[in-house]
Amino acid sequence: MVTIVELLSLLLVSVLWGCTNPFLKKGSEGIEDVTKTNRVSQLLAEIKFLFLNLKYLVPFLLNQSGSLVYYYTLSTTELSFAVPVANSFTFLCTLLTGKLLGEEFGGKQAVLGMFLTMAGITLCVISSIDDTLRQNITQPVL
Repeated sequence: MVTIVELLSLLLVSVLWGCTNPFLKKGSEGIEDVTKTNRVSQLLAEIKFLFLNLKYLVPFLLNQSGSLVYYYTLSTTELSFAVPVANSFTFLCTLLTGKLLGEEFGGKQAVLGMFLTMAGITLCVISSIDDTLRQNITQPVL
């Protein structure tokens, strides 16, 4: 059984994850220029670079808030529904946000992939709603 609130929560997760991915990529530009003499110093310098960089930190925190919503939603939603819906929409949001930021889109194959992804998500939602309606109809009224 899926409710509208659960579906909207999964869409929120997808937007938070998918729309922040291209910004995380842009915000981490320049990390390859951070060089230190040993591994521990290198790791600490890279962490410092990322967490003092607002172009990285803000999308990172938004992305992590999506993870909080996701884990909360998993407690009430069936895994067989939540995982494919959240991950599929995340992929679509990442592609569209990346395109808005000027990244390569992928051409006809990307459009076909987006169409097939949307068709699959639609089938999952329809199937879940159909199961919910069927259970409500067959339950005896007390």
